[in-house]
Amino acid sequence: MKRLLSALFFYMSYRTNTCGELRSEQVDKIVTLAGWVHKRRNLGGLIFVDLRDRYGITQIVFNPDITANFALADTLKYEYVIKVTGTIVARVPEAVNKDLLTGAIELKAQKLEILSQAKTLPFEIFDAHKEEEDEELRLKYRYLELRREHLKNNIIFRAKMIQYIRAYMDARDFLEISTPILTVSSPEGARDFLVPSRIHPGKFYALPQAPQQYKQLLMVAGMDRYYQIAPCMRDEDPRADRSPGEFYQLDVETSFLERDEFFDLMEPLFIELTEKVAGKIVQQNPFPRLPYQYVLDTYGTDRPDLRYDLKIVDVTDWAKNTDFKVFVEAKAVRVIVVPSGAQFTRKEIDEEFTELAKRNKAKGLAWLKYTTDFEGTIVKFFKPEELNELRDKLKIKTNDILFFVADEPLLASKVLGAVRTLAAEKLHLADPNVIAWAWIVDFPMYEWSPDKVGISGEAGAIDFGHNPFSLPQGGLDTLNSKDPLTILADQYDIIANGLELSSGAVRNKDPEIMYRAFEIAGYTRDAVNKKFGHMIDAFEYGAPPHCGFAPGIDRLLMLFLGEPNIRAVIPFPKNQHAEEPMMGSPSTVDDRQLRDLHIRSTD
Repeated sequence: MKRLLSALFFYMSYRTNTCGELRSEQVDKIVTLAGWVHKRRNLGGLIFVDLRDRYGITQIVFNPDITANFALADTLKYEYVIKVTGTIVARVPEAVNKDLLTGAIELKAQKLEILSQAKTLPFEIFDAHKEEEDEELRLKYRYLELRREHLKNNIIFRAKMIQYIRAYMDARDFLEISTPILTVSSPEGARDFLVPSRIHPGKFYALPQAPQQYKQLLMVAGMDRYYQIAPCMRDEDPRADRSPGEFYQLDVETSFLERDEFFDLMEPLFIELTEKVAGKIVQQNPFPRLPYQYVLDTYGTDRPDLRYDLKIVDVTDWAKNTDFKVFVEAKAVRVIVVPSGAQFTRKEIDEEFTELAKRNKAKGLAWLKYTTDFEGTIVKFFKPEELNELRDKLKIKTNDILFFVADEPLLASKVLGAVRTLAAEKLHLADPNVIAWAWIVDFPMYEWSPDKVGISGEAGAIDFGHNPFSLPQGGLDTLNSKDPLTILADQYDIIANGLELSSGAVRNKDPEIMYRAFEIAGYTRDAVNKKFGHMIDAFEYGAPPHCGFAPGIDRLLMLFLGEPNIRAVIPFPKNQHAEEPMMGSPSTVDDRQLRDLHIRSTD
């Protein structure tokens, strides 16, 4: 009876093996495979089909003397879904395909069943020369594009990375806790997505930009180590490293840890993901901890790519002692020295580097080349002894090129930061197999916002520079005694290879510090109570010191897979217009749905 049931199950099952797992040691075994017709060839009465599933490809041989329904094999077409039962046989040595994991064997088909037919595809899936079709077309048929090896492997890597993260967190006593998707609008820095309430006319839920307040409240609740792979929704414009509408992050919060203890706890995760999951090299361990102002001055950005050592140097003192009027009158003169940059042609400098500088709001980009001597458009403005002093000061070597920006200090650094990135790309300075992790620390608590309206209605006001729930360094005394624009917060980012992977902070748990911090940013006590009264109230019932961060899952994938666009690591992404062509979102809804929500269309 058992044998009968086993045989019946074997006959009814869609597959007993997958296409990528068959090997020579399984020769003479009878198996059932199911998958897609990858290729089909009719050779002298024998029909050969490459059968594909998620795990790989196996060659199937249909022989009229062996295959019971051979005529059916002659009807097979590209991307048909089929089920085949047969015997594994070894290929003759000259027919072994070393490019396939299953290349030493093939399946002699005894029975064939067509599970699903496929009509003509809107684009070729596997033709290597046809993988650059219009993106709208590919996104409309994303389920077909996901069959492509490259994209399929990206999604499989995504699943494995998340699985590894969960195992790491679980092993360190973190609790995975889900937080609400329908919540309240909060000033997190981006526009909220609002959801009208049918039950409460005129009121709206907000989709969470991040679980920030909930995870802090979990700390108050005593859940001292929390995490989740959290969906976050922000109404932001798309760009290459930012998905419009939604993204996922590893949301983490811990109690009773100071900043450096938290770093020590989480650094090994990134090291293991780099080495064990992505198979790449960590440039420096432990990760460097670099002050925000230092990286801005030195690299022109708060998320520098540290795989190459191009640094911006302040030469204002030297410049003001020359006769070059542009340099003398500028508030700051900064320079970046690019080794081997002398190979850049005048056309490259004018059309690429100078134009890049102008797009970043610089008035221009001055340059000097050094071969046996200095040359360039501005060399005539300097005395030989001034150029010699510069050469010694910057340790100039043969074939170096110097790019200068004379302007406001911050602008000069930011422009040269963009120049630095372009020079590194053109000279291939960044090793794709290396991940240069770093912590950026000591962010300013506040910044000047020219677009914010002040309390008296004037244009421009002080605003938070980062997370408003962060603890100011020095606490209440600092808030009461220092110029707000000089106050540092206990905030940090983790970066790698030019990407910001996460921001985080030691949190403010003291109601009086919170009131004062918000007051400096223009919020009254009543306004704070209205927006965050639940947080204030919770902190008055015994709040532990806590800190955390939230690395972006999608950006981590971009980093490890070397993808320049975030859409390549998301199964069903939005396009550059924040639309999803496949499902047709966003879409209109009918008047009945609007009436239920007490909303009237203005169209």
